[in-house]
Amino acid sequence: MIIQNLTRDSKKYTSNVYLIRGTNNAIQDVNTLIDVGRDPDVIQIIENASTGVGKKRIGQVIITHNHYDHTSLLPLVRTRFKPIVFAYSSSLDGVDNIVKDGDIITMGDRLFEAIHTPGHSSDSISLYCRDEGVLFTGDNQLLIYTKTGSYTEEFVTSLKRISRYNIKTIYPGHGKPIVESCNEMITKSLENVLNSTILVN
Repeated sequence: MIIQNLTRDSKKYTSNVYLIRGTNNAIQDVNTLIDVGRDPDVIQIIENASTGVGKKRIGQVIITHNHYDHTSLLPLVRTRFKPIVFAYSSSLDGVDNIVKDGDIITMGDRLFEAIHTPGHSSDSISLYCRDEGVLFTGDNQLLIYTKTGSYTEEFVTSLKRISRYNIKTIYPGHGKPIVESCNEMITKSLENVLNSTILVN
């Protein structure tokens, strides 16, 4: 699996946009975008990328949640590459398939589990590849340093779920990947959250 952050050098405020390809660019691999962001330069970067032959440059798009910095470029991406679009929420224009918790989706040459992780937003999902220990989190907050915050029950439940996975690398919706001690970090964050204020619905 090859993971490329297409907005790593963007000068515009945007989410990370990840292009997932298979290691060998085989015809059965599914070129996938995780989020589309809002920087039009992404289109040219995709046009220049090695995405294999006999298949779409972008076969599918997975939206982690419906916030503008993650979704604004969707109309342009749909027009240019005609991908199938997945999201948990049906409220976003241009979604073809609604993702459910536990769905298994092929991305590049790997299988990913969709995990409904409400907290940042009610429609947030994370995407986990068991083979690689890779987790894409969207804007789901996993790094919590203090015990002074307040968190919803939904967020606590999401963090507890994520803490059960074996995670080697975290690809967040903003910022750089986390490549070391991911499970230890999440365990510490959960401890801090459980000692903070939990907002009961």
